Amino acid sequence: MSTALRTMGALAGVGAAGLGYASLIERNAFALRRFEVPVLPAGAAPLRVLCVSDMHLVPRQGRKVEWVRRLASLQPDLVVNTGDNLAHMEAVPTALRALEPLLEIPGVFVMGSNDYFAPKVKNPTLYLTPDHRKGVGQTPRLPTERLREGFLTAGWVDLDNARARMTVGGHDLEFVGVDDPHLDYDRYDQVAGPAAADAALTVGVAHAPYQRVLDAFTRDGAGLVLAGHTHGGQLAVPLYGALVTNCDLDTSRVKGVSRWWPGAGSTPSSQAPADAAWMHVSAGLGTSPFAPVRFACRPEATLLTLTSG
Repeated sequence: MSTALRTMGALAGVGAAGLGYASLIERNAFALRRFEVPVLPAGAAPLRVLCVSDMHLVPRQGRKVEWVRRLASLQPDLVVNTGDNLAHMEAVPTALRALEPLLEIPGVFVMGSNDYFAPKVKNPTLYLTPDHRKGVGQTPRLPTERLREGFLTAGWVDLDNARARMTVGGHDLEFVGVDDPHLDYDRYDQVAGPAAADAALTVGVAHAPYQRVLDAFTRDGAGLVLAGHTHGGQLAVPLYGALVTNCDLDTSRVKGVSRWWPGAGSTPSSQAPADAAWMHVSAGLGTSPFAPVRFACRPEATLLTLTSG
């Protein structure tokens, strides 16, 4: 056998092994991330916020359901769900069972595109082009209102193009949310306005972290912004990171905690002004059923401990 053939065979073997790992192991290797974020007034007691996003559930995903249920043992003060809970017409009962113990805790939520529309087979190379949204919103409708009703019945607050005030853990919090920017459902003009001066913290919540929304939140004084949607890139290159974000956010902020301020663009967080907001983007817990792989980007939920600045 020639050297070229041996090399090709070795590369094919490495590729097959990587695909097997990404589809069978890593996509089920759920991780809990923990961060401290200094956004509360001086002397304020810490507040524990659990961020859950992008479960993309289909029926019979028992391992994921049970892992999410166990998150209630963390005893967070607040749950923030940033959407894309569904990936199947019959997945609403699955999502509500997964979140059932967390629905007993104060919570807020926004919807994502995959709470509205069923997933579809998509050419993965589109994510590397400006056409990454091609086909979004053109598949059958999911039972969104059944999911919303389940959340509302439990007492969670709907932040889709809405503002709200809540007292959580003794803190008076203001929330400003928008419906999914990935579908152009965001209507920030309906919720625009300066952050409440008498609130301990104003929190901006969106499914997809498009810059127009991040700029609007922080221009009005939100001190913390929470989002999901990116899957952390879903496939990452070791020692390099994510290749895409599936929106206009830069890859340096594709997941985890960073800083944002109006007009930040792709300017790194290390150059943030002193009054820049803090932002957390969740890499999420799932994948599309048509692309069930993760590589160098484990599925995750996050426990944020908010502390005094």
